[in-house]
Amino acid sequence: MDSTTIAVVIFITAYALIISEKVHRTIVGIFGAMLMILAGIIEQETAIHHIDFNTLGLLMGMMIIVNITSETGLFNFLAIWAAKKVKAQPVKLLVALSALTAVCSALLDNVTTVLLTVPITFSITQQLKVDVKPFLIAQILASNIGGTATLIGDPPNIMIGSAVGLNFADFVLNLTAPAIFIFAVTIAILLAIYGKDLHTQPELQDKVMRLDENSQISDATLLKKCLFVLAITISLFVMHGSLGLESATCALTGAGLLLLISATRNESMIAKVLSKIEWLAIFFFAGLFVLVGALVETGVIKMLAAEAIQITQGSVEATAILILWMSAIASAFIDNIPFVATLIPLIKDMGEMGLSNLEPMWWSLALGACLGGNGTLIGASANVVVASLAAARGRAISFIEFMKIAFPLMILSIAISTVYVWIRYL
Repeated sequence: MDSTTIAVVIFITAYALIISEKVHRTIVGIFGAMLMILAGIIEQETAIHHIDFNTLGLLMGMMIIVNITSETGLFNFLAIWAAKKVKAQPVKLLVALSALTAVCSALLDNVTTVLLTVPITFSITQQLKVDVKPFLIAQILASNIGGTATLIGDPPNIMIGSAVGLNFADFVLNLTAPAIFIFAVTIAILLAIYGKDLHTQPELQDKVMRLDENSQISDATLLKKCLFVLAITISLFVMHGSLGLESATCALTGAGLLLLISATRNESMIAKVLSKIEWLAIFFFAGLFVLVGALVETGVIKMLAAEAIQITQGSVEATAILILWMSAIASAFIDNIPFVATLIPLIKDMGEMGLSNLEPMWWSLALGACLGGNGTLIGASANVVVASLAAARGRAISFIEFMKIAFPLMILSIAISTVYVWIRYL
């Protein structure tokens, strides 16, 4: 077999094992990546080059900030405050937490958002004794939908904006409205699916309503430090483009500053904070980047994209819709970052070959790559992080369990996007 065939076989086998859950996905990611190197598909230095350390740095930085902040009791405070605002009614709470996740994902990034909201979700559902899984699934979907709405919400948007020269306002004007509509439809369907199971006992509601959220703050001094650092970090995220900083730099700067002012010489605290980083998710991402990088190096992704675009024979309408659906389906199963990186120069080449209107292509790519991440549990970074957090708390979400709910909803969101792209641009 040639290297391309071997790469495809290893990749498909790895994904089959991940889907079957016979072997933990972290082990599959690491061993699959090593097989690619051992088989000579990709050299070690090239493999390391394909690992997106910006994503890993962002994850680790925000995990450190969230882990220290969790020591202050802030998440319990927010959980009780949110529950009291909606009278401790589980259905309203699901809507409120999902909306909060979507808005934060538009202004921060998906991973940061779920790292902040998932602890809140676990805390309040435990108080009300309701199943946490509907809330987690809703928040995964909401994080990817919210991330679609702005330039900084999802990595594909950052890449597209940088390559084409689109700014924050362009994304808001073109993608925020469809994202809001898709969010509303998605939550409505989730309520139809889970609504009958989202109920609690009146005495538990009364118990929650009588709780004093202010009493949950265990360390007010540390909380002030955390909020100060979080404000700086969020400001860096918002301005990172103009400052020329990567998102990982923003997150790790915040993490380093918070460690400096809260645990200067406290070795046990430092060890405790670092031990709580979701290392399973970190190593899974590293392996996954190498697996996909091998497909990039062998030309598999570029070949598939080029063949698909050639099918349309230069039609703007057909090409835009094909890019939308192709990027959505692909992003559900492989990391959307290398896929988007491959499609950007291909779309530019199409413009040089005489395709006059490229605008529909860019918005189709953004919608497909971001919303497609909702298709499976490994479709986006936030999905993997939530799954890891859930498994660590004994509430593991299986690949098939998530896909049965999420994949049809993803297809529906792409169908809505198809109508939007057709009416707005074509």
